[in-house]
Amino acid sequence: MRIIHIITRLILGGAQENTILTCEGLHRRGHEVTLITGPALGPEGQLLERAKSGGYKVMVLNHLRRAINPVHDISAYYQLKRLIAEINPDIVHTHSAKAGILGRWAAAAVRSRASQSCCSRVSQLRSAQLAHCALPRIVHTIHGLAFHPYQSALLNRIYIAVEKSAARQTDAFISVADAMTQKALASGIGQPGQFTRIFSGLEIDNFPADFPREEIRRVRREYAIPDVAVVITTLARLFELKGHEYIIESAKDLAKRHPQVIWMFIGDGLLRSRLENQIAAAGLKDRFRLTGLVEPERIPLLLSAGDILVHCSLREGLARALPQALLCGKGVISFDVDGAAEVIINNETGLLVPPQDIAALTAAEEKLIADAELRRRLGAAGRELARREFDKELMVDKIERLYKSLTI
Repeated sequence: MRIIHIITRLILGGAQENTILTCEGLHRRGHEVTLITGPALGPEGQLLERAKSGGYKVMVLNHLRRAINPVHDISAYYQLKRLIAEINPDIVHTHSAKAGILGRWAAAAVRSRASQSCCSRVSQLRSAQLAHCALPRIVHTIHGLAFHPYQSALLNRIYIAVEKSAARQTDAFISVADAMTQKALASGIGQPGQFTRIFSGLEIDNFPADFPREEIRRVRREYAIPDVAVVITTLARLFELKGHEYIIESAKDLAKRHPQVIWMFIGDGLLRSRLENQIAAAGLKDRFRLTGLVEPERIPLLLSAGDILVHCSLREGLARALPQALLCGKGVISFDVDGAAEVIINNETGLLVPPQDIAALTAAEEKLIADAELRRRLGAAGRELARREFDKELMVDKIERLYKSLTI
């Protein structure tokens, strides 16, 4: 098949890693893959160079930007329409809100024009050619939804209206969690039969059960963490709604009772200075480590150097940090939002707490700080689940089967 993937920007992030692993997997299986993306702008790091080394075609459109801008957006739409018409794909698969809207509208316009051309000469076409008039088939992955309760009702109504419009042009949706399907349907986006849950795949072999003890010690020394410390890690961009502030608030209380605990924020972002100021104001500078930007290849080792992962994002499709930490056999605590409960099964593979509940978060952290055996038990069960459900090859298998079902 000829397949186009479209995503807004290839920064370090879950949707971007998902898209690259999908493109790489489909390319290895002999499909003709083109990835169209915008410039990788922002402080979060980028995956564009990895994409360019994947063996498939990568095209960067300067006008395909995350922020809403009529000049860029209209230009990007027409560029996408032209490229889709030139490539003549079987599948157009979009990711993220902006690329999802512009990409689906552009693909639908190309399909409509092709169908009109076919209709004008239908008597001359064979059945196989008629079938191709219905192409490209349009697929959209919901990694997260643009509308959520932490922004204005007016903005949410606009996003929902635009998503409904794009949904009418969509043949199939992939949700990274059932929670995304439920929220989309509740807002009138799509029909139940259009949705398939496919967990976002990981390179699970990069997450060994045990790193050599000396490697763990070396990483801890790098960040001035004693060998005997209990390390609570957080893996997320330093950005709005990622919840780092709740972790800092809980640390105010926990740090007094547990002098052996160190908190480590893995990642970078626009809120770094604000979070550093909050940590300093709480008198906790000596108890927090901020790694800044790290290469994706280092994530398994950094997670393994910790003991507990805490994830306090207020909105996620399904945060990749959760299965990543489970693959490392760590005890995990997460706010119970969106798809978290589909991988963090409470008291079985981790602990769930109500969002924004600092008291419950503190109690859960204290529970795992005090009980190494509980951390081990939760981590072992979580690792088994993550290895079974989050293998990148399983993800590509399911996506490939979906494509074939649409093009038969």
